[in-house]
Amino acid sequence: MQQRTIFGRHYALAVVAVIFVALLAAAGLRSTPGVLMVPWGTAFGWSRAGISFAAATGIFLFGLTGPFAAAAMQRFGIRATMIAALALMCLSSLASLFMTEVWQLVLTWGVVSGIGSGCITNVLSATIVNRWFVTNRGLVMGLFAASTSTGTLVFIPALSAIAAAGGWKPVVECVAIAMALLIPVVFFFLPEWPGDIGEKPFGADADHPPETRDRANPLKTAFGALGEGARSRTFWLLAATFFVCGFTTNGLVGTHMIALCHDHGLDAVAAGGLLAIMGLFDLVGTTASGWLTDRMDPRKLLFAYYGLRGLSLIYLPFAHFTFFGLSLFAVFYGLDWIATVPPTLAIANRAFGVKKAPVLFGWISASHQIGAAAAAFFAGASRTATGSYLDSFVVAGFVAVVAAFLALMIGTKSPAQASAAV
Repeated sequence: MQQRTIFGRHYALAVVAVIFVALLAAAGLRSTPGVLMVPWGTAFGWSRAGISFAAATGIFLFGLTGPFAAAAMQRFGIRATMIAALALMCLSSLASLFMTEVWQLVLTWGVVSGIGSGCITNVLSATIVNRWFVTNRGLVMGLFAASTSTGTLVFIPALSAIAAAGGWKPVVECVAIAMALLIPVVFFFLPEWPGDIGEKPFGADADHPPETRDRANPLKTAFGALGEGARSRTFWLLAATFFVCGFTTNGLVGTHMIALCHDHGLDAVAAGGLLAIMGLFDLVGTTASGWLTDRMDPRKLLFAYYGLRGLSLIYLPFAHFTFFGLSLFAVFYGLDWIATVPPTLAIANRAFGVKKAPVLFGWISASHQIGAAAAAFFAGASRTATGSYLDSFVVAGFVAVVAAFLALMIGTKSPAQASAAV
C-alpha cells in the first residue's frame, strides 16, 4: 500500500490535527449548558437545580460511555464510532431547539448529547496515542487533553457573546453546524491504522510488531476490562483521584463558573473571558504536563497538580471578584485544569499495558465524569438552597488536596515488574 505523508512528515501529525479539532468541538458542546444556564432559566423559568440536573446527566453519560466507546473503536473502528457520535451530537442539538419542558432538556442535552460526546473524549485520545505513537506518548496525550479543556474554556466567550446578542437558540445552531462539518473531515482524513496507509506508528523501529486488530464483542471487552481493573489497587486509586479531577473541573468550574460570576455582578461575556484566560494557560500547562510525563514520576506530578488545584479553589471565594483576584485564580487554576490526564494515562499504560489501557482508562475516565456530574448537580442544588456557591468551591478545594496525597499511594511497578521482583 502506498505510504501517505503530510508535507513530507509522518501522517500521524495529520491524525493528531483531526483528533485535536474533534476534541475541541466536542468540548465546546459540553460547555454549552454552562453558558446557557442563565438564558435557559430566563427563557423557560427553570431553576438552577433543574438545569444542573440536565447538565449532570450529560456529564455522567459522557463518562459512562467512555469504556464502551473504546471497545467499540476496537471492534467497529475509530472512524465509524466518531461519525456516529458526531451525528448524535448534531441531531440532539437541533432537536433541543423545539423543547418546552425541562425533561426535554434532560433528554437532548443530557442523555443523547452525553452518549455522543462520550465517544470523543479521553478514551479516543488514549486509543489514538497508543495506536499511532511509540515515542512521545505523554506529549501527544497532553496536547489532546489540552484541546479538550481548552475547547471547554475558549469557546465559552464566543458562545456567551452569541447568547447575549441573539438568545440561546443561535448558540445551539452553531454547535449543531460545527458537529455536522466535522463528519466529512473524519471520513476522508482519518485512517484506522498506520498500516492502512503503509506507515508504522510514529517512533517505531523496523522490528515493531504488526498491528493486532481486535474483533471481540465490545460489551465483553468493556466489562472484562472492568473486572480486571477491579482487582487492582492501582485502578482504584486512579479512579478515586480522577473522580476528584472531574469534581473540581468541568463539573464545578465548567458548569457553574459563569453563574457564580453572575451572582457577583459580572456579565456572561466578562465571565467567559475569564474562562478563556484559564483555557489559554491550560493549553500551556497540560501540554507541558505531557512533556514532563515522558521524563518524570507521574505520581509526583499528580501530587503537585491536585495540590495546586485545591489551593486555587479554596482561594477563589475570597478573591472578592476583582480583576487582580480573578486573574490570579485564572492563571494558577488554568495551568492545572486537565494537566492530570497525561500522568494518569502513563500510569495506566505501565500498570495494564498499552493494548488494555484505553478501555481501562475509559473506566477511570468514567469515574472522572461521575465526579463531575456530582459536582454539577450538588453545586446547583446548594446554590438553590443557600443562595451561594461558597460551600461548594471550598469543599471541592479540600477534596483536591486529599487527592494529592492519594496520588502518592499509587504503586510504581507494573504487575509484570512486581512478579519479576518476587
